[in-house]
Amino acid sequence: MESTKQEQAALGLQPKNPGWLDRIFKLSAHRTSVKTELLAGLTTFVTMAYIIFVNPNIMADAGIDHGAAFVATCIGAALGCLLMGLYANWPVGLAPGMGLNAFFTYTVVGEMGYSWQIALGAVFISGVLFMIMSLSRIREWLLNSIPMSLRFAMGAGVGLFLGLIGLKTAGIVVDSPATLLTMGSFGEPTALLAALCFLMIAVLSHRNVFGAILLSMLVVTGIGWAMGLVEYNGLVSMPPSLAPTWLAMDIAGAFNVAMVSVILAFLFVNMFDTAGTLMGVAHRANLVNEDGKIENLSRALKADSSSSVAGALVGCPPVTSYVESASGVAAGGRTGLTAVTVGVLFLIAMFFAPLAGMIPAYATAGALIYVAMLMMSGMAHIDWKDHTDTIPAIVTVVMMPLTFSIANGIALGFLTYATLKLLTGQRDKVSISLYVLCVIFVAKFAFL
Repeated sequence: MESTKQEQAALGLQPKNPGWLDRIFKLSAHRTSVKTELLAGLTTFVTMAYIIFVNPNIMADAGIDHGAAFVATCIGAALGCLLMGLYANWPVGLAPGMGLNAFFTYTVVGEMGYSWQIALGAVFISGVLFMIMSLSRIREWLLNSIPMSLRFAMGAGVGLFLGLIGLKTAGIVVDSPATLLTMGSFGEPTALLAALCFLMIAVLSHRNVFGAILLSMLVVTGIGWAMGLVEYNGLVSMPPSLAPTWLAMDIAGAFNVAMVSVILAFLFVNMFDTAGTLMGVAHRANLVNEDGKIENLSRALKADSSSSVAGALVGCPPVTSYVESASGVAAGGRTGLTAVTVGVLFLIAMFFAPLAGMIPAYATAGALIYVAMLMMSGMAHIDWKDHTDTIPAIVTVVMMPLTFSIANGIALGFLTYATLKLLTGQRDKVSISLYVLCVIFVAKFAFL
């Protein structure tokens, strides 16, 4: 222990009189400094700042006031980051989840016909359930009972669903009476600019350009302005009113049998995405103890689940941990000061509402398509040799975009998995919780 302190002192990480930030975030113990943590926070914010432009556009399609959705996005993200930083002391940024926001708008509100207030009520209920699970052993029991192949498939399926939304928004894919879907026209400037945004993000990301997604969206917006497709409304102003979404959730309306699968979809995708992100970031940030246990993992999960509840109060879809946090960890972030920095920057971003209102749908579509591609990488971890694992995973991934519903994709994937395992003599691979979920999903398809 003494030698460790001597090494830290030699590196300039063990101050003689630790300041209040060092005491709160244990900077010296994590071999980091205030300067490093602030830079890491800035790095994480820039890599995930695209959400403050993308999420309001998606939520506006559900009928939510764009300005209120913008402020709700910033506040929901800030609350999540502050909870994660101050309570769990983890260098993880949080914001409304990509994919879940599209499911909220285009499936729950658009296809199923529920009001956005009821959809927010479902988000709130799923967040409360996640909190209860995080406070008990239920979380570990449920996490361990869902097969790995289906966990990876859920993330990839959400990515494919998100990609379809992006392609549809850009006009690259359009509806067709003859073939259901067909190629749009690249003669349309919006489709061309969306494709340009996607390609620019891909190239800049490959070259490790700082803030590739945000930079590409701003460049394409600038091109659109030069072409007369974007109207300049200024850059800075006082934040719009949050009143349209503040405590607007309809919890009573969400207590509907038909909403069970929606609540479960919000819960499962959020829970597994969070668990995967947190465990991945923990290893990169050296938060794993010598005995293999992850430091403060329980607190991090509680902070994440609490963030979804807080986000629903202000008008956000489920708030979740962002894998982009790995960029801040790569920049040296090791403590909650990184997350707190991200949260403060989200609060400052509220004053850039005119800029957020200028970002066109085709710019956000390019970002959606790129993020969708990244989410598809989970399929690489599936055991392709066992068809009783592979086929349910493919069903999950394919049926999410084809039915335009994350909930339907999860239900059909789970039912396929249980059926194949039972009929091939692998009953021991199907957990009790999976049986219970399958009964719920069968009832959903049979009676709703």
